[in-house]
This record gives sequence, C-alpha cells and structure tokens, in this order.
Amino acid sequence: MSSMIKFPSSMFCVYSSSSSSIKSSIFPKSISFPSSHFNNFKNPFLNCKTPMENQSFSVLSASKAQNGGVIQDSSFQGSESFFRSVLGNMEAIYLNKNPIAKAILELVRSADGDQICYDHFAFRTFGVNGHGIDSMSKFFLDFGYERREELRFPAKKLKAFWFSPPKVSTSSHGSGVNGPLPRIFISELLVDQLSPEAQEIIKKYTNISHCGKEYAALASAFGILTWEKPSYSEFQQLARESEYAAWTLVNGYALNHVTISTHRLASNLRSIGNLNQFIEENGFNLNSEGGILKVSPDGLLLQSSTVADSTSFEFSDGTTEAVPCSYIEFAERLVLPQYKDLPTEKVEEFHRRDGFEVGNADKIFESTSKDQLTRRAA
Repeated sequence: MSSMIKFPSSMFCVYSSSSSSIKSSIFPKSISFPSSHFNNFKNPFLNCKTPMENQSFSVLSASKAQNGGVIQDSSFQGSESFFRSVLGNMEAIYLNKNPIAKAILELVRSADGDQICYDHFAFRTFGVNGHGIDSMSKFFLDFGYERREELRFPAKKLKAFWFSPPKVSTSSHGSGVNGPLPRIFISELLVDQLSPEAQEIIKKYTNISHCGKEYAALASAFGILTWEKPSYSEFQQLARESEYAAWTLVNGYALNHVTISTHRLASNLRSIGNLNQFIEENGFNLNSEGGILKVSPDGLLLQSSTVADSTSFEFSDGTTEAVPCSYIEFAERLVLPQYKDLPTEKVEEFHRRDGFEVGNADKIFESTSKDQLTRRAA
C-alpha cells in the first residue's frame, strides 16, 4: 500500500543524499491547488536558519559519444524518477496557473497525437545575493546537466545561461516531462544596474528570503515565493523600470515558460509556420514583438510564443490586481548544413541546430510585457 506524505504549513521536508531511496510519490505527476492555497500557505523559507550544505541527490557526467551523441551514465538511473517527478510538479503548477498554455497543449495533442516533447524550460531570477542563475542551476547541474553558452541582453539588463541535458535511454518514446529531457534556460536581472530605489526593493525581498535561494527548485515545484508578498506600490515602481523585475517579484522561481519542440511533432504541425497558423485560427494571440516568427541569423532556429496569461494577485497591502503569469513557446530546430543529405528517418536531435539566439530570446521575453498583454486584451 502506498503511503501519502503530507506537508503541514508549519514544516518543510528536505531530502538529502543520505536517503537510499526516494519514492516518486513525493512529487506526484499532477497536482491541483486552489488559488487560496497560494494566498494562505505559510512560507517555509522565511524562518530558515541554515542553508543545506553542499548535498546532492545524484551527480553524473554524461560523456559525449562520436557524432555528437551522448552515452547515458548509469548513475542517473536510480534518481531519474525523482528528477522527472520534480519536473512534473513544476509543469503541474505551471499548467494550473496558466490556462492558455494548458489549452494549447491539449489542442496540439488532440490534433497531432499524444507525444509532445519539450525543447526547454525557462526560469527568471534576481542576480543579487546568491538569488541569480546559480540558485536554480544547482539542481540541474547535480542531475547531470552541463552549463553552456552565456547570452547578454544589455537593453534589458539581463544575462542568461542555457544548460544541456544528460542523455537517458528511457526518454525516446515518452511525452512531456517523461520524454527527452528539456534544455534549461535561466536568466537573471543585473540588479546592480538598476536605480537605487529599484535595488532597494529587490534586496528587501531577497533578504527576507534568507536561505530560500538554496531551495529554488523546491519553491518552483511547489509554486510558492521564497519571500513575502510585496506591496502593490513596490510592484508598480519596479514595473516602471523593469517589467522583468516586477514579474519576478510576484512569480519568483515559477516556470516562466515551457517550449514545445515542433520538429518532433508527427503531423504537419511539425512546421512552426503551420503551428502558428493553427494556434491563431483557434483564437490564441501570439507575441508579435519583432514579428510572430523569430528567426536566428543563420536561419536554423525558429521560435514563437503566446502572450502570457494573467492572474489575480493579492498584494501585502490588500490590493488585488491582475499580474502577468507565464506563457508557452514553440521552437523548430532545423538540420545543420553538414547533415542536410541525411534521410529524414536518420535525423536525430544532435543533427539539428542547438543552443539559443540573443535576438530571438530578446523578443520572446516580451511575452510578459504590458504592450503584449494590452494587445491581447484588446
């Protein structure tokens, strides 16, 4: 008989490498929380006394094979179900809070079949006092991800890294979080480049968080902030200077977006142009910044995204207002020139364009902007 673990609001459990076995039931594949859960949940991070020492559930290095392939490291097998369950909880929280993203996933599944693969998951962070990229990336690095190129966005005062996943043999025919492991894209706001007033607000709440930065992935998996709710005036002040900062203040480490890998679809929707048309014909608005389709200079990375959902948020001063949540993205990675003569059935992911593109990503960031949200409302 399976047991159910309950997490009362007055406590929080952390599992370390000393555990010999962690059951996947700790993080169920799908959970639903009413909105009141997020309003009333007593934040466990705020009174945290000491950060967890450098512990990890599993560390592996995936060795590269010839032709760009990757050999699975067997050390990941024992912890794979746990890792995927954490991703599943992140996904469940994201879908519960973002009905547009959920509706589009269901729409694509109904038209294409049940196997949808994710290209990447994306997160936003504050680059101050240890709350930046490293706070979220540690979880993924511990499970075999590798840090790749840095991307810079001077106008938005952002930087980002992306992380490539380990190869696991069980993912070839799975769907969603049970399919090929997604790339991870983590950005951070360069807080020291903001005005003193904006820096003061951000540091106020990251300081309240204390050791919350040590459990960024846990906060994402449970859909809670690691700091107290801000006031509406503070949110407005940040939004005037950096919409990214305002978004992160009220959403924390929540999944900013998931991305459907269009070239892995089975129907004609595998072409991102067809998918964009299909989505718009079904009444959904796509981010129009820089054009609906964002294309890398080499023409091999094609991306688009919806306009973000909005949700009602109760601020600490009692004001309740709509704030931007998350969105869903689509990416088609074309075959690299050196592999253009390969038969279609022989093409694997490493034959395609990898990585990210600053120009594309800069426009995708606008999916949560006031301009795009206003356009959707109109």
